[in-house]
This record gives sequence, C-alpha cells and structure tokens, in this order.
Amino acid sequence: MLRARYIATILKALLCMSVAAVSVGQSLAPLPTSASHASRYEPSHFPKRAAMFYEHVWGVDQLGLKAAESGQLIRFSYRILDPAKAQSFNDIKIEASLIDPERRVKLIVPSLEKVGFLRQRNTPEAGKRYWMAFSNPRLSVKRGDRVNVVIGQFHADGLVVE
Repeated sequence: MLRARYIATILKALLCMSVAAVSVGQSLAPLPTSASHASRYEPSHFPKRAAMFYEHVWGVDQLGLKAAESGQLIRFSYRILDPAKAQSFNDIKIEASLIDPERRVKLIVPSLEKVGFLRQRNTPEAGKRYWMAFSNPRLSVKRGDRVNVVIGQFHADGLVVE
C-alpha cells in the first residue's frame, strides 16, 4: 500500500513537471531557422562597387587570396583587363605586401636563391591571370582572415583568404 502511494506521487510529480515544461516551452519564442538567424561569419563575396573601382582605376578584376602549401604561402591572384593601368602589378621594383590589420602582421613576397621572387614579372597581357605569393612562415594569416594587399599605390582592403 505504501509502495503504491509512493509510485502514484512520483507519477503525479512527473506529470506536473511535463505539463510545466510544455507550457514554458510554448511561451518561448520559436527557434530561428537557418535562413533567418544571423551568422557570426561575414560573407566572403567581393562588393560590386569595389570590383568596378579596381576595373576602372587599376585595370584588374577577379582578385583572390588562397592559402597554399599548408598555409606557408598566401597566393594573391588577379586578372588583367588593361595592361597599361596594371603595369605596377608586374613591376618587380614596386614592393608588394599583404597586411593583416587584426594581427598586425605584414607579409612580403620572398626572394628565393634559385627561383627569385615568387611574383610574375613579365609584360602583362589583357585577359590573362597572374599571381604572386606572400611568405607566411609563422602561419599568422589563416583561412577566413580579412587582409589588405598593397602594391605601390594599389590598395585592396578586406580581401578574404580562402
């Protein structure tokens, strides 16, 4: 008899707890779906206005950064539209650097003994893609970082490393 009362009391308590949980759950706002909630990651698309600016002023488009060689190198690639405007991109005398403002790091194009600069220096041609590689020996710049590329007077800010 005592055991039956004990079991009945436990069942009533569980029933009350489940009713309370359901009523509390109903009063809460519905959970956001994947389409409606804000992501903490910023989009990696390139703004159209910036692309138009680089096209008209510098004669380049399709700017991109990609980590290569397990992150030891950051490869900056671009396509030349107007060789006259983009002359400074392939000029070896003009210093190129990649700057991560968040980590306060500046990467440069290395010069290897047998290979030379990891940067193309031939005469630019319209419609062709070119590249240069920045040395990242301490892996301070990682995928997803927003960085700036500076080549002489050219500045491309907020590029995302893929």
